[in-house]
Amino acid sequence: MHKNLIGGAWVDATRASRNLNPSDTRDVVGEYAQADVEQAGEAVAAAHAAAPAWALTTPQQRFDLLDAVGSEILARKAELGDLLAREEGKTLPEAIGEAARAGYIFKFFAGEALRSGGDSLASVRPGVGVEVTREPLGVVGLITPWNFPIAIPAWKIAPALAFGNTVVLKPAELVPGCAWALADILHRNGLPPGVFNLVMGRGTDVGQVLLDDRRVQAVSFTGSVATGQRVAAACAARLAKFQLEMGGKNPMVVLDDADLDVAVTAAVHSGYFSTGQRCTASSRLIVTEGIHDRFVAAMAERIARLTVDDARKAGTDIGPVVDDRQLAQDLEYIEIGRREGATLLTGGQALERNSAGAPGYYLRPALFTETTPQMRINREEIFGPVVSVLRVKDYEEALALANDTPFGLAAGIATTSLKHAAHFKRHAQAGMVMVNLPTAGVDYHVPFGGRKASSHGPREQGRYAAEFYTAVKTAYTQA
Repeated sequence: MHKNLIGGAWVDATRASRNLNPSDTRDVVGEYAQADVEQAGEAVAAAHAAAPAWALTTPQQRFDLLDAVGSEILARKAELGDLLAREEGKTLPEAIGEAARAGYIFKFFAGEALRSGGDSLASVRPGVGVEVTREPLGVVGLITPWNFPIAIPAWKIAPALAFGNTVVLKPAELVPGCAWALADILHRNGLPPGVFNLVMGRGTDVGQVLLDDRRVQAVSFTGSVATGQRVAAACAARLAKFQLEMGGKNPMVVLDDADLDVAVTAAVHSGYFSTGQRCTASSRLIVTEGIHDRFVAAMAERIARLTVDDARKAGTDIGPVVDDRQLAQDLEYIEIGRREGATLLTGGQALERNSAGAPGYYLRPALFTETTPQMRINREEIFGPVVSVLRVKDYEEALALANDTPFGLAAGIATTSLKHAAHFKRHAQAGMVMVNLPTAGVDYHVPFGGRKASSHGPREQGRYAAEFYTAVKTAYTQA
């Protein structure tokens, strides 16, 4: 059984969960210990005890460790990618790419440990100097989702450690394998005991401890809106810092002047790759009437060529849905779309087995047309390979519809008009905007996050991560 890492030791548990391969549910990836409330508290205590010494380490010490972790991840990206594809269902090329991204994230934040700076200012009072610096918060609790099981833990762990914090990580119950592998790499590369702790288990047990324990100075969460609201309420009640990344109902606008192939490629990648299980996926395609019919026909033709199969099989375009509950949710929304009067142009059928006859959670990519803005399939996040097309008259209507959502994570536009591209970048109510590119797929060295119900708190990734993982201190000195 794969154990939890608490205070520098691998700790057993009375309960374990089986990690199943969604491409072949007969395949057990491994058994992973499930921490209880007591063990979660022990992890917090270990992080709290380790915090003062880790906060005083030099930037060089933190650089060396994080850089070594990044190097090992990159050297093992094929192995880690295979594990990711096996436990979560991303295709093998996508999974290897995600593992490599995790390695680059650690290397980037290794550099940020060295680049951490401050300001030296003259006071308005004679003879007084002012220094503005950033200091670590202390213990940081990290709660990560199942859809990016190595990249999202990496982009939370790396800045937390780089800026001198200690960490307690609770990964998603569904995909503990990548988090355990990451913990093993951190442990073997010489991280002092207690600086990083892994507690796998249920949110009602482990997660609640991170929310309620006053020794946890900050919580970074990625997941559903409903859970994010509970995180916010619990942290606000004890005035702990919190950061939320939640849902999306991301639009992609396609204008009459768009390059059809560019638009279709961007839409297919945004809506269907990674089985549509990305918070940045475009599930609403808002298409002006002059290109609508050609775009829909081209989409249907492109979707028909996509291969749905085992995530690790060569030639697979779309792997399985992550588990039976997610598949049931996807199918429920497909039925809702039908009942609401949308036209299911293609796809939407569950497949019980892959090409080798193995049982798994497969779904043919679904495309709805003739939809209206108030349909639930256009209002609620489905989190699967289900995409809707909305027909509009012109750019102005398209922009209004793009912004007509409680979410605001990502937005895209396909156009050859610099005027419309510039206007959309300025007026799209989203944290990230893409022009002639998929909305899903962002760089690791720039800020990630959204607006409205999609995000709360400082941005993740890039140098902006310091805003969450540090506290600003202003110091005055009389000469």
